[in-house]
Amino acid sequence: MTIIFVYNANSGLLNILFDVSHKLISPKTYPCSLCALTYNVFKENKTWLKFRKTTSAKFKFLHKDEFEKQYLHSALTYPVVIKKESEQLTTLLSHSDLNSIRTVEELIAKLKGLI
Repeated sequence: MTIIFVYNANSGLLNILFDVSHKLISPKTYPCSLCALTYNVFKENKTWLKFRKTTSAKFKFLHKDEFEKQYLHSALTYPVVIKKESEQLTTLLSHSDLNSIRTVEELIAKLKGLI
């Protein structure tokens, strides 16, 4: 089983620069709640990093363009957290679920209850 985290952002250097600028200028309108929970402006959130490194679950992190290219799946609203078992994809945390989570600790608690 793999837990796939799909960010509501595209890959690439220009997109990263745009995302960092958006987080700095207008963090309340930033469109990726998963990014906002797991990353500070410039680096990974320390609490999230510790959880990610100590959990036994296999995590995979993709931008939406990478996910759609790899899994040919475009009917999702991002961000989203998906469980992959065999070749079956199941949504664990939807876009609206992630938008309702206010802290990284709350995200971790929800994930622990699901995996």
